[in-house]
Amino acid sequence: MEPRVVAVIGAGTMGAGIAQVCAQSGWETRLFDAFPEGLAKGMGVIDAFWDAGITRGKTSAEQKAEWSGNLTACSDLAEAVLGVDLVIEAVPEIMDLKQNIFRDLESMAPAHAILATNTSGLPIGDIAAATGCADRVIGMHFFNPVPIMKLLEIVRHDACSDETVSAAQSIGSAMGKETILVRDVPGFATSRLGVILGNEAIRMLADGVASASDIDTAMRLGYRHPMGPLELSDLVGLDVRRDILNNLAEAFDDDSYRPHALLEALVAEGSLGKKSGRGIYDWSAGEKAERDDLPL
Repeated sequence: MEPRVVAVIGAGTMGAGIAQVCAQSGWETRLFDAFPEGLAKGMGVIDAFWDAGITRGKTSAEQKAEWSGNLTACSDLAEAVLGVDLVIEAVPEIMDLKQNIFRDLESMAPAHAILATNTSGLPIGDIAAATGCADRVIGMHFFNPVPIMKLLEIVRHDACSDETVSAAQSIGSAMGKETILVRDVPGFATSRLGVILGNEAIRMLADGVASASDIDTAMRLGYRHPMGPLELSDLVGLDVRRDILNNLAEAFDDDSYRPHALLEALVAEGSLGKKSGRGIYDWSAGEKAERDDLPL
């Protein structure tokens, strides 16, 4: 299956990236956000990404014009999902919020549309249970930055149909992604491994084992990770990482998953990572720099 019309719900970092990839795949793409300023920011991020590609000679002005023609900003949810073949939800990791959105999607979107969530850790089955069409609900977990990262983690819950899984895999391939299929277990495959590595790296930083940049360099050069765990945590969002760790701790009834005190302190002071200008690193100048004022 390859969709003709796609709606992306949520114009934050992930939603904007997903909408960009959909538009570049040649599909009519509608980006929705409940907040006008968030929608405008998301559209601006996409436009800036395309402009940067032209500046670097990676893409052409003609390509940007074509992709821009595929992308529309929508401030009305019913309008955004009218006649769509696929909806991808990318709102904050709040279960009640996602369940309410999926209830609306069930009544507003066509009966054939696949309803996907980009959650990085919440149970897909619980989101699907809020609807009467659980067979059409699936996890499609993208990675940041979406236009660059090749992986798409497809998460299947017990009530998801074979047809929906097959369609999600085909859609991922059409986007240029390599897909993996995992069961609907806490943290799936990627989030569970990623947040544990990141949390241990934060513990090492707090214990004075090495600087943030040296810990990241160890994993990049010693284990060939494309990005160190601390830089990646800043890119994903420290609040997102904290929430996933707490979800894992509760799901497994195991406090060893709990976020380290340094992670909690950074989130509490508003240092959420690159999106806020400061996290484990200082991003305020546009590039990462070591911080000498971490709340250790």
